[in-house]
Amino acid sequence: MSRKRITTAVAVAAAVALSLAACGGPKATPGGGSSAGGATAEANAAVDKNFSPSTKKGGTLRMAISEAYDSTDPGDTYYGLSWNLVRTYVRPLMTFKATPGEEGGKPVPDLAEAPGVPSDGAKTWTYKIRKGIKFEDGTPVTSKDVKYGVARSLDKATLPSGPTYFNDFLLDVPEGFSVYKDKTLAGVAKAIETPDDQTIVFHLKKPFSSFDYFAQLPSTAPVPQAKDTGAKYKEHPMATGPYKFGSYDPNKGFDLVRNENYDASTDPDSGRNALPDKYTIAYNVEGTDIDNRLIAGDLDVDLAGTGVQPETQAKVLADPKLKAHTDNVPAPRLNFTVLNTEVPPLDNVHCRKAILYAADHEGYQRAYGGPIGGDIATNLMPPSVLGSQKFDDYGFEADKNGNVEKAKDELKQCGQPNGFAINIAFRGDRNKEKAVAETLQQSLKKAGITLTTKPYPTSDYTKLYAGKPDFAKTNKLGLIVYSWGADWNDGFGFLQQIVDSRTIRATGGNTNLGVRIPEVDQLIDKAMAETDETKRNQYWVDVDKKVMEQAGVLPGIWAKGLLYRPDTVANVFTNAGQNMYDYAGIGLK
Repeated sequence: MSRKRITTAVAVAAAVALSLAACGGPKATPGGGSSAGGATAEANAAVDKNFSPSTKKGGTLRMAISEAYDSTDPGDTYYGLSWNLVRTYVRPLMTFKATPGEEGGKPVPDLAEAPGVPSDGAKTWTYKIRKGIKFEDGTPVTSKDVKYGVARSLDKATLPSGPTYFNDFLLDVPEGFSVYKDKTLAGVAKAIETPDDQTIVFHLKKPFSSFDYFAQLPSTAPVPQAKDTGAKYKEHPMATGPYKFGSYDPNKGFDLVRNENYDASTDPDSGRNALPDKYTIAYNVEGTDIDNRLIAGDLDVDLAGTGVQPETQAKVLADPKLKAHTDNVPAPRLNFTVLNTEVPPLDNVHCRKAILYAADHEGYQRAYGGPIGGDIATNLMPPSVLGSQKFDDYGFEADKNGNVEKAKDELKQCGQPNGFAINIAFRGDRNKEKAVAETLQQSLKKAGITLTTKPYPTSDYTKLYAGKPDFAKTNKLGLIVYSWGADWNDGFGFLQQIVDSRTIRATGGNTNLGVRIPEVDQLIDKAMAETDETKRNQYWVDVDKKVMEQAGVLPGIWAKGLLYRPDTVANVFTNAGQNMYDYAGIGLK
């Protein structure tokens, strides 16, 4: 599962009760030539750089989304938009700095004084908490509040939506542990220690050299045990950031107002600007309505951060004045197709390579809207992942529509000179994946490989169908169309969940849909134990190269989203940590 997963638009017949034209958000002239602070509107002006820099405080930042997303509870959320916004009202141990570009993808100290100190071969990590940080009610934050915040997130029955990294890595946590059953927290006594109010120590069952990325998860934000209301905590998480909850309605949305007990002097590293006086977030607004209101200046930000609707995309790209307000933002997301080695003849590497050579890479890109939807991927890790390297061992860029002769040569080497027949799975309610399957069906046929398309519902795609090994094998799902975005922008955050064969569970629900390469597993272990960042990054590049060498995956495109930036906003930028506008930095004209 990935925090960068794309949210699904939910159509709603009636307008939400929250006013999207609330006071404080300035109007804009659609397609106007200048923006906040006199900056001239220009396409991609906020991609990894600050468009219309500003330190001006005040106003109401109006946001909307086409659904009610997973949770505002920092211990129960996995949406990228939520991990972006949550930084405005809680402070985890580490955080991604609110600054443009690559620097915004590196964890910096937040609640902690400094990055974690490893010991015991990177199986123990120690953090010191800054003094002077308070909850919104004025109560001082201690290490025990951080321990409780992490411990409560382990209960996947009460808080099911968050990631499972702490469940997977913390030492000797009992199966089914819950702070609501074990109120003394005896079950995490070996995993998390708090020797004093400023120190917290995490003990892991295996080395993990990138633990600072775990420390930036929202679940490390402190939670006072006495104020925890379980599943209802999302209605009013106790703030430690510059904003706190004002109102909350599970169907309409919520607003954030200034937290008078936030002390900016205790927050020197995060880059938080806290420019707006207030944030309003409206739920269940139809997607094209959001786009139209952005263009009209009646809305400031599409909270989902995944880009405008297809019909809006065509409209803004055709109008130079509107296009000047767009940012085509690269994401650490790969749209790709897994070659399942449990389905013959894909247990032979040359049969897999034949598919890579025969594929129409330009057609794959076209399925996602052409170059505006992403760049042709030549390997797994997108360029926005820190430490990644681009390589093109199969000549995808030179042979954009495939190389039939090379494909046929590989078929001879795998003992299938006349080709073979196999099935391709995709999510039937995703038109882009359907287009991918049809494109591959046409291009592979030229080399003698016959594909039969097999659509399955998104809701159970990984649980019951493509992600359930026995079902995929029995139904000869040799090719499986999929998409994956980094939980954070390093090699582990992008690669581990989709290529480590040890993550494949017989019960289903997998995100690794068929990559089983022992050498890859060995390289992953080396990367996880390596504390030198440069050496660690190289191991992840080696993982990428080994998967491509063994043709475990057909890369499709490195995704992009087309965001619309109205004239109402200032100090707006994207970075490698958020891959959408940074909600902890943005302000108003």
